[in-house]
Amino acid sequence: MIKENRWGVYAVILGGILAVSTASIFIRFAQAQAPSLVIAALRLSFASLALAPLALTRHRAELAGLTRRELALGLLSGVFLALHFASWISSLEFTSVASSVVLVTTTPLWVALAAPLVLKESISRGVWWGMTLALAGGILVALSQDSAAAAGASPLWGNFLAVSGAWAAAGYLLIGRRLRERLSLIPYIFVVYGMAALVLLILMAAAGQTPFGYTPITYFWLIALALVPQLLGHSSFNWALGHLPASFVSITLLGEPIGSIILAFLILKESPSGLELAGGACILLGIFLASAQPPAQTETRQ
Repeated sequence: MIKENRWGVYAVILGGILAVSTASIFIRFAQAQAPSLVIAALRLSFASLALAPLALTRHRAELAGLTRRELALGLLSGVFLALHFASWISSLEFTSVASSVVLVTTTPLWVALAAPLVLKESISRGVWWGMTLALAGGILVALSQDSAAAAGASPLWGNFLAVSGAWAAAGYLLIGRRLRERLSLIPYIFVVYGMAALVLLILMAAAGQTPFGYTPITYFWLIALALVPQLLGHSSFNWALGHLPASFVSITLLGEPIGSIILAFLILKESPSGLELAGGACILLGIFLASAQPPAQTETRQ
């Protein structure tokens, strides 16, 4: 790759980091009126609707050629993605942006831990060190008494929901790592986002909640959530995987909690506590150590 193109890819990654960093801020604004399940359901529904024209026209043949196994894997991946968003978005009701985004960013560590069982990949010494350091950081975040987002909130419950979101995202990524070997980006995310939206809509209805009746500004934040962090942000990272090593791209994801914490401080006036900062630093350093020596990557389609 020539130098100019490489810097162009770096610019796309930077744009992706900025885009995904806005997610927690948009969610907080939407939570002024909409329940968390509604936010999660409409985020994936709007993203799926935005993808539909492209997926159903330019990629119709690939979608029609999906085998039963590929379709089942895509649907299962969507279930995990739905659980990820339901847990993580709900966590923002109970804990701070700093704690939530740092804990949910531990996903690569859980992927590394599960890889030997699911993908038959060995765990390197760097991954074990990273897991230990991140676990210590998680304990510090959990012990923080200042991580509640509002008076009367339950920060420990919110932190648990954020970690649960990381576990669900790990399942989503483990399935996607295999499925993306045979399926290009747009058909893959269309199937997965669509299934996630369906699962979340069912959960929303079961909870007696409705997607209707909110103010225009709430729908503005929901649409922004679908277009900016979901489609623009996540798609930027997936696109970058076709141009740079997966290890490098995974490390750049550490910019998301940093960006989110800065935005939360500037916009929401949330100042992380000393324990949150210390724990967050341990978690991010742990993820960096684990990602610096990843297992062998398989080639994915663009």
